[in-house]
Amino acid sequence: MNRAFLADLTERTVATYVQALGGLLLADSTHLMSLGSVRAAAVAALPAVLAVVKGALGGSLFSGSAAWLPAPKPAAAAALPADPAPATIPVPAADPAPAAGPTPTA
Repeated sequence: MNRAFLADLTERTVATYVQALGGLLLADSTHLMSLGSVRAAAVAALPAVLAVVKGALGGSLFSGSAAWLPAPKPAAAAALPADPAPATIPVPAADPAPAAGPTPTA
């Protein structure tokens, strides 16, 4: 396991814990469930532990990353033109003089 993998796994674990804790505290504050903040912190650790297990399995079984999905392949550099010509936008000619006549007043 390299440093980039551990940083990725740590970020995923912390994000999972914060999201789970926030959801539990929100549910507690709206009286959807009766759960104190200490219990919410303990219960929120369970999804974080599962995120560590999933990330460790992904790092050892799949691409070496905590993600299980394959990483997108970078676009080929040859597909882009080297120096595209600048686009010109035609500008209509200005009206030479306004139409003569009375000016409307409000």
